[in-house]
Amino acid sequence: MSARRASSRRERELQQVGGPLRSRPEVRPHIVIAVANLPVERDRRVIRECRALEGAGYRVSVICPRGAPGLTVVPGTRDARILAYPQPFAGRGLWTFVMEFFWSFLCVTARVAQAVLFQRARAVQVCNPPDVFWPLALVLRAMGRPFVFDHHDLSPEVYTSRGGDPDGVVCRVLRLFERLSLRCSSAVVSTNESYRKKAMERGDCPASKIVVVRNGPEIGEVTGRTNPVDGVHTIVYLGVLGAQDGVDAAIRAAAELRDIRRDWRMVVAGDGECLSALRRLTTELGLDDMVEFTGWLESAQVDELLSRTTIALQPDPPTPHAEYSTMAKTVEYLARGVPVIAVDLTETRRSAGTAALYVPTGTPSELAEAVDELLSDPQRRSDMSATGRSRFTRELAWDHQASRYVTMWNRLLGRGTAHRVPAPRSQLHDLLTRPQPREEITHRQLHEKMTRAW
Repeated sequence: MSARRASSRRERELQQVGGPLRSRPEVRPHIVIAVANLPVERDRRVIRECRALEGAGYRVSVICPRGAPGLTVVPGTRDARILAYPQPFAGRGLWTFVMEFFWSFLCVTARVAQAVLFQRARAVQVCNPPDVFWPLALVLRAMGRPFVFDHHDLSPEVYTSRGGDPDGVVCRVLRLFERLSLRCSSAVVSTNESYRKKAMERGDCPASKIVVVRNGPEIGEVTGRTNPVDGVHTIVYLGVLGAQDGVDAAIRAAAELRDIRRDWRMVVAGDGECLSALRRLTTELGLDDMVEFTGWLESAQVDELLSRTTIALQPDPPTPHAEYSTMAKTVEYLARGVPVIAVDLTETRRSAGTAALYVPTGTPSELAEAVDELLSDPQRRSDMSATGRSRFTRELAWDHQASRYVTMWNRLLGRGTAHRVPAPRSQLHDLLTRPQPREEITHRQLHEKMTRAW
């Protein structure tokens, strides 16, 4: 009798929820993002991508080098898991980089395999540098899994900006790996129009394969501006402290500015391989009482600092890499209405427009003169502030970028609209060496073609 009542109760429960299959909650499609050059908590772009995907109903895991001890969820996200791995080879020098990239390839591949085979990951996105994950793209696409290449940096240009030979073996290998990464992917995410053009030229990518998703904070992350404390102006550099970033020129400019006026202080907010050298340079120039190094700041700390900043610097020298790259720090400046002093570069001018005062090459003298000019002209600073804020809210904010990013994933995974990707040729050799055809096919058809090719 009790068994009959239990069976009857179970039937009523199934009727109320629409049957046993409908009683299960909807499974969120699982996307894996790999970023190999730094811990995810330091990559605000990847954090925003995770938040956008979660908001669209996806589950996200991030593979990255181990950063903060005990951190298992991407900061600012609901439940995006961090699949961290140790990185014992971080440092400088060619062979150190080779070992770092090889180790990253092994660790990322192992964790991607685990996510695909045991955690039902449906797609993978890899952020460069390095550009070594194209073999993984071939395997995943043969399995019917989309592979997205998030093109953060132009690796050959980064190498030459650090003094590498543009005609040497290393640079040729970097160009080859970049080409393979572009060609083997299901879709390419470019950070600006210059990168989009490079992807089309170097990887023979059709325009339909590329989506431009710029860097920048969300409108909701930004607070209002405040006045300088005690009449002391704050001059800020925010970002990575690398050899190619020109921060040493900013420090030397501070030494020249000190001889002109003293109603300012400089804050260098960031971390990188040149931090120790920059601290030594500051001490040698007698600037310890005027230049402050804060280390890496979290998003809320960045907002607080820039809310009271008078002038912000983008001192990146005119290298091929800087010419075509959108500096994330510049969009952060514009978002808070901070007037910018920058070297005159193609993508910088596209982003900032008249919200920046441009110098030709970024020498210390040029930077010092530009800072003095802006500090002496409050009306111009006010006009530049309004222009920068307007450009941000109308076109540069992440709010505008996230929709394009999510739309790309919905297309690839067939959510809302039919997912379509450029079709490979019937042989893998053709996939790597010939322009990709303009016809578009679904991933099921792609899987069948790639299986025959293998």
